[in-house]
Amino acid sequence: MGKQFLVIVAILALASSLVIASDPDPLQDFCVAIDDPKDALFVNGKFCKDPKLVNADDFFYDGLDKPGNTSNPLGSVVTPVNVMQLKGLNTLGISLVRIDYAPYGLNPPHTHPRATEVLFVLEGALLVGFVTSNIPNQKNRLFTKTLYPGDVFVFPEGLIHFQQNIAKTNTIAFAGLSSQNPGVITIANAVFGSDPKISVDVLTKAFQVDKNVIDYLQSQFWWDNN
Repeated sequence: MGKQFLVIVAILALASSLVIASDPDPLQDFCVAIDDPKDALFVNGKFCKDPKLVNADDFFYDGLDKPGNTSNPLGSVVTPVNVMQLKGLNTLGISLVRIDYAPYGLNPPHTHPRATEVLFVLEGALLVGFVTSNIPNQKNRLFTKTLYPGDVFVFPEGLIHFQQNIAKTNTIAFAGLSSQNPGVITIANAVFGSDPKISVDVLTKAFQVDKNVIDYLQSQFWWDNN
């Protein structure tokens, strides 16, 4: 009986930890973010604006009709609308991005540590994909698809994923993310462009390449398209 009780407690503890792994549910109808914490109420994410001072503009953002500047080495740019740009998103567990791609532009392999992403192609064509997490005695699986206008693809939370424009023209996509602040980790930038740098010995062993290769990669400028 005692062992069964411990098992039940362990399962409940695990379930509880999974529940709080994503953005907490709102504790009220809304909690508009405010930069000045004086006399504000902190719930989750940001300090809340006094409800009596909230207005429609707190829930409004304009400008996603305008294309982003893709004149960079990657040929892509992400325009986010998260709690930093739209204060009314605070505690609501959702955000949005517009992604513009020049012909053959790339949104390089990256992860969102706090969000699942649902991508919708408005115009153009994208090769998209994500890679599964490590599975014992198996290789990481790649799931990939070519998307056209009207197509939707989902990237599970925390998994490495990418999008590449395969069209000769510009491509536009929009994506919803299941966090007010999903975060982004661009793999190459994080591994080779960190400050301070990761030890060359660590990277040569991890990638099984010569030290000169790592020195070269760490000397490059890793562009951030976010």
